[in-house]
Amino acid sequence: MKAEIVLPHQCMLGEGSVWDSKRGVICWIDILNGEIHEYSPESEKHKIIPVNQMIGAAVICRDGNFLAALKNGFGFVNRETGDVNMLANPESHIPGNRFNDGKCGPDGRFWAGTMSHTDEPEKGSFYVFGTDHSVTKKISNVSISNGMAWRADHKIFYYIDTPTFTVAAYDYDKNTAELDNKRVVINIPEEDGSPDGMTIDSDGMLWIAHWDGWQITRWDPDTEKKLMSIRLPAARITSCAFGGDDLEDLYITSARTGLTNDQLAEQPLAGSLFVIKNIGYKGLPGFEFGS
Repeated sequence: MKAEIVLPHQCMLGEGSVWDSKRGVICWIDILNGEIHEYSPESEKHKIIPVNQMIGAAVICRDGNFLAALKNGFGFVNRETGDVNMLANPESHIPGNRFNDGKCGPDGRFWAGTMSHTDEPEKGSFYVFGTDHSVTKKISNVSISNGMAWRADHKIFYYIDTPTFTVAAYDYDKNTAELDNKRVVINIPEEDGSPDGMTIDSDGMLWIAHWDGWQITRWDPDTEKKLMSIRLPAARITSCAFGGDDLEDLYITSARTGLTNDQLAEQPLAGSLFVIKNIGYKGLPGFEFGS
């Protein structure tokens, strides 16, 4: 399984890959440069939407626009004009925090968490942004809010707080957005690199991106067994998402921020968007924001 470069563009801190099945494009963000990216494998067109502030995640809305978790809170982003309409900021009183990673759930709500700019432990929280634009805190004392995924039956939610080196599972009620019965289902060896973004395949297996790990791994959350490791030509692997017409291509984001000149010389592709085509496994369709 060999990763290919999707296009000759490198992000400072690429993250948040999500496949837009209606348009046949892969979308991702550059957190530090405050950009939403989208790329069409068919037309090879690459579009960059600047949002003029740091961005932690962007998801697809049912009207085709984006909903983003930004430095200054939640906001809609017009896909054509790039105009940002800020809606709510649950951490306006914590200027040292920013959003980091988020996804739409099977309930049509937007789930996203925060972290300290300086990586101070347990300074962040995990929120759900409702279709009525309400914001509810779901998890407190989060250090670096990262990967999330829902099981195909929508009864289990998986979540990564990076410095814990674990994947936690919660019982999940998509009607009420309640999380309950937290337990650890995967312990990540530190030598694998820090667990970052995450997705799930149609077999219920979890795919995890590893920061400073040079790899993507596949795990069985029922047995805690690591099933596969795929090495990549960059150390700071940040997220993964299935895409393509049959959801059989795995798109992978990476980062170059914080690397020394020597490290960049060793990994000149750091910050690239990669793809492993026809990976042999199939993803689950993503969710859109809206009721």
